[in-house]
Amino acid sequence: MNYRETLNWMFAQLPMYQRQGASAYKANLDNTIQLANYLENPEIKFKSIHIAGTNGKGSTSHMLASILQEAGYKVGLYTSPHLKDFRERIRINGDEIPKEYVVNFIAKHKSYLESNYLSFFEMTVGMAFQYFAESHVDIAIIEVGLGGRLDSTNIITPEISVITNIGLDHTRFLGDTLAKIAVEKGGIIKEDVPVVIGRYVEETAVIFKNIADTFHSSLYFAEHFEGDVYESDLKGNYQRENIRIVIRVIDLLRNQGWSISEEIMKDGLLNVVKNTHLLGRWQILQDVPKVICDTAHNEDGLRQVVKQLLGEEYEQLHIVLGVVNDKELETILPLFPKNATYYFTKPDISRALNEKKLQKIAKTYGFRGESYVTVEKAYVAALQCATNRDLVYVGGSTFVVAEIL
Repeated sequence: MNYRETLNWMFAQLPMYQRQGASAYKANLDNTIQLANYLENPEIKFKSIHIAGTNGKGSTSHMLASILQEAGYKVGLYTSPHLKDFRERIRINGDEIPKEYVVNFIAKHKSYLESNYLSFFEMTVGMAFQYFAESHVDIAIIEVGLGGRLDSTNIITPEISVITNIGLDHTRFLGDTLAKIAVEKGGIIKEDVPVVIGRYVEETAVIFKNIADTFHSSLYFAEHFEGDVYESDLKGNYQRENIRIVIRVIDLLRNQGWSISEEIMKDGLLNVVKNTHLLGRWQILQDVPKVICDTAHNEDGLRQVVKQLLGEEYEQLHIVLGVVNDKELETILPLFPKNATYYFTKPDISRALNEKKLQKIAKTYGFRGESYVTVEKAYVAALQCATNRDLVYVGGSTFVVAEIL
């Protein structure tokens, strides 16, 4: 199989939460542990930082990778989902895993993957860990896919564990309260491994403290950090929370003997996009008319993005909006402004909510706009209607953003 045929096999034959939703979720680590053993446990052959959280874990992962690259280290980066190409998920010093490696890994292990019914995410984790081990990275930044306790990445013992924040997302899998979700995210905490917590509330802080005490893990709350919060090339206002987390993590790495100066940390934060090629976080696509896209897709993330959006200067706001069909619209639609012009659409995945259904539901909330069968048609319509003094925002789903990048 060539690269495209290999990806088609991975996407089509094996369950994948990104496309299928609930049917692809597995509530145990058995397959991942067996796969790791089969691959001779690559996860123990490199150092790592493990990052969970409802929002911000992708940005935090890329910031840390950028800083460590600036410090001269060989840095693996595992994130999900991808926006344009599968290889975005697995990088070393910003470079995507080679197509040949993806093809050869699947070809070599295809019979095992098939006979053991490995999910898309399980096999991808195995591929990433094997690639990092064989490439002899100095450290790998590993982002949790979903939850933490039962996520396939949770077979590593990192140098530091990070939980960016807790919000009500994926409640069917992780629980319907912040406390229940905190237990799942807190499942990445390991024996004697320090833990950095981002934004928290009292009920989640208690849970993190209890878990950390059980595992004799030092607990650090980034919100308590009182030093300077440095600038970054990631311009979303919500990034300030993530930067506080990153600074706390770098402090802990220094205590462990990693050589990272203050200037290097500043440079790393200012060159995240250049070093790691992160896309879709308050990304300005053009200036006239101004077009902004962001992958925020749940209540907590969208609340912060919409707040910043309403602080922009414009005559009229145009919003290209699409969502997946399991999104709780009653929690996110009220966040959006009613005086904008909407272009309702659906991303090209099976989980997408039909654009006419989205339009109909949005109308009950007082929104006005037309529906479009593709993201491209909706985006083109928005650009045609917008004057040079208007603002166009594209979002609602990672998959909507992916199609216009």
